[in-house]
Amino acid sequence: MPAGLIHGASAVVFWACVALMMYVYVGYPLTLLALRRRPLRLEKPTSLPRVTVVIAAYNEVEHIRETVCNKLTQDYPPELLDVVVVSDGSEDGTDAAVSGLAAGGRVKLLRQEPRRGKTAALNRAVEEARGDIVVFSDANSWYEADAVGRLVVPFSDPDVGYVTGQLTYEDPGRTAVGGGSGLYMRYESWLRRLETHVGSVVGVNGGIDAVRRSLYQSMRADHQPDFVLPLRVILAGFRVVYWPEAAARETALGRQEDEFHMRVRVSLRALHTLWEMRRLLAPRFGLYAFQLLVHKVLRYLVFVAMAGTFAASALLAGTSFYLALFGLQALFYGLALLGALSGGRIRARVVFVPFYFCLVNLAAAAAMLRFLRGERQVLWNPRLGG
Repeated sequence: MPAGLIHGASAVVFWACVALMMYVYVGYPLTLLALRRRPLRLEKPTSLPRVTVVIAAYNEVEHIRETVCNKLTQDYPPELLDVVVVSDGSEDGTDAAVSGLAAGGRVKLLRQEPRRGKTAALNRAVEEARGDIVVFSDANSWYEADAVGRLVVPFSDPDVGYVTGQLTYEDPGRTAVGGGSGLYMRYESWLRRLETHVGSVVGVNGGIDAVRRSLYQSMRADHQPDFVLPLRVILAGFRVVYWPEAAARETALGRQEDEFHMRVRVSLRALHTLWEMRRLLAPRFGLYAFQLLVHKVLRYLVFVAMAGTFAASALLAGTSFYLALFGLQALFYGLALLGALSGGRIRARVVFVPFYFCLVNLAAAAAMLRFLRGERQVLWNPRLGG
């Protein structure tokens, strides 16, 4: 192939890949900012809805009692709030810890045996839910005292079917993983705020979510509940909104291996969901189809653009301009590698930002390979990420 043709094709690949990455991370939020606002139609409710908090737990004896008590002591009428915990084959005393809280009648413990995973546990919990609103909490999610009361506020808008609150990650170990996941969550929260202003969000937090009980549909054990369920709510004609006034916090994973396995698992389940719900990408779904395409489909393909940009700039390095761009990329990946070799212990932002960005996209690449092989994942250890 003539050298000029190779150079031209490489330049096209380079700038196409750069454009994709820039639009996914910068252009998309700017587009949302430019779109017309769609405010919530909040009305003062005549009465508060009954709420059931559901929690799936596997070997969570260290956290579960504190988590359940945190929900029972919310600033919400006690007679309108109860908790259902499903112990998914726990072997560490989780059941006994919950049983000790069940005497007052506001806590119900269900045993799932054999272990079938979080999604199956949630299906069973919702079957027992008495609330008109079902709130999903992780077994280690700590809610602010008014979180449940604030989480139900957007449901006064009859168009709202699903609400996700603000989840922040605490990083007591001051690790690169914790710093990266915290920064990633702040960016996602910003996107969700923008998406709510134009209609519905794409993807939710998982640790502080709520849905109208009437809209809940049982899911397969390999489904990702905090992605499948919101998409089903969209298909039913309701909005999925972000409400940052309802706040919760969790402790971030500290080891890069655990974070990587968690990201692979989440990405794999999301890819299967996108394939199963691909009808939402049809033009008839308008703006939401565009949001789903950019925020999820193209986001999961950023690793392809990263590889394409690096390879193309290497082929173009005969000119000083592209050589400089190649050098900047090499520096970026070198800093990411430094972060990885340190075991995620270097907290400096100049290191942990490249490190975490590459970790997330490497996990997306690994998930894509598993998806193309037809692999699915149902079970995992929450404390170890995968």
